[in-house]
Amino acid sequence: MKMLRSVLAGVLLLSTALVHAQTADDVINKHIAAIGGKDVLGKIRSQVVESSISVMGSELSSTTTLLVGKGFKNVANFNGQEIVQCITPTGGWMINPLAGMTDPTPIPEDQVKESQTALEVGGGLFNYKEKGAKAELAGKEKVEGVETIKLKLTNKDGKESFYYIDPATNYIVKHEAQVNTPQGDVTMVSTFSNYKKTDIGYVIPYTTVRNQGFEMTMTVNKVEFNKDVDPKIFEMPK
Repeated sequence: MKMLRSVLAGVLLLSTALVHAQTADDVINKHIAAIGGKDVLGKIRSQVVESSISVMGSELSSTTTLLVGKGFKNVANFNGQEIVQCITPTGGWMINPLAGMTDPTPIPEDQVKESQTALEVGGGLFNYKEKGAKAELAGKEKVEGVETIKLKLTNKDGKESFYYIDPATNYIVKHEAQVNTPQGDVTMVSTFSNYKKTDIGYVIPYTTVRNQGFEMTMTVNKVEFNKDVDPKIFEMPK
């Protein structure tokens, strides 16, 4: 019995040591594997997502088209009016009749720079080192009753963002980042739920709740991968 207690104590100590030895890369690698793995993510050339958006008591429909590395375009329809946002590696433009912008208007350079992650699949943690970013563990924090692993990601420009990962699923349940808006820098908090595996094997959240001074809920209705996308759709109309 004494020997058994010693063995159990040794196992407990080893398990504790392994938990404490976990690195940021360990957490990130598990997350990437959970959402499909590098092979699946690497095969995605384009993504088209149809969603419903609820914001400030209003309902919108939205279509987001991504041509990986080349262009991102979101078109939201509100009572027959189209709100368009487009990002490319070299610029961006938008149309927002609700804000009086009925003609295509260039997006400020700093906002374009901050939005470059929109041109990727897999999120900011995927291939973060190749993007010049650094990741580190930042402790644990409860998110809606789940004790998550908190990661701090610092990009090549020194901007920090935080990811909260559920250790049971290895999915991101919350993300915090400073974003630049016409009203100045604000903290954008996004929570993710209802993860589902798509037909290509990529696991994505079908529900996203975003708060940056106002709350917006996006629900994915349909997602398609590797459709042909004409790069001309990302060009600003003249």
